Amino acid sequence: MEHLAPNLVGDLGAFIARNAVWAGPVLGLITFGESMAFIGAFFPATALMVIAGGLAAAGILDPFAVIAWCVAGAVLGDAVSYWIGRRAGPGAFRSPAMQRRRRTIARARLFFRKYGSASIYLCRFLGPVRAFVPLIAGMTSMNQARFQIANVGSAIVWAPIMLAPGYLAAKGAQQAHFSGAWIVVGALAAVAVALFGRRLFKGWRAASSPGRPVRKPSDRPLP
Repeated sequence: MEHLAPNLVGDLGAFIARNAVWAGPVLGLITFGESMAFIGAFFPATALMVIAGGLAAAGILDPFAVIAWCVAGAVLGDAVSYWIGRRAGPGAFRSPAMQRRRRTIARARLFFRKYGSASIYLCRFLGPVRAFVPLIAGMTSMNQARFQIANVGSAIVWAPIMLAPGYLAAKGAQQAHFSGAWIVVGALAAVAVALFGRRLFKGWRAASSPGRPVRKPSDRPLP
């Protein structure tokens, strides 16, 4: 899988560069798959969106169409995960599929408990629990209207941020007299998102570590 991912990203990037008309549907499908629990790790949405941002800056892709497809894919993916969680209910926490991912599920539940509706926004930038928070929101019967408002709002914010580093870097390369500023802004944006996600990741990882006096989610009453 480690060797497959770079090849897949490169092949998809080359495909959308040659076939701009298919760029939107491909990006929509990738962002949809990345939002799904259990299979999201196999969809390289982040890397492909950085490439798409650069292609949009070069005029090969329409940036508004790219954003629209990415938002649509992310919203639909989270909505499907939420619906699956609602159908499964709290009892699914004890299913074999969930038990095989106990640590990830435990961290996602702690994250959801701590941040509530805001977790739908924040989790979009956190790889390890990204696809499980919407599922858990459904399993714990989060109000559907609140979830969908957070789902749509977070996707609208998330898509441009993920496209920005590639877009700004490519724009800077095209406009040499602004290149330094554009590259610095793009790099700072990427670093800020990474540091913010790392800080949150460390917080809920420490909270769920065995050395802390925190009960296992299975021992606590379901929300």
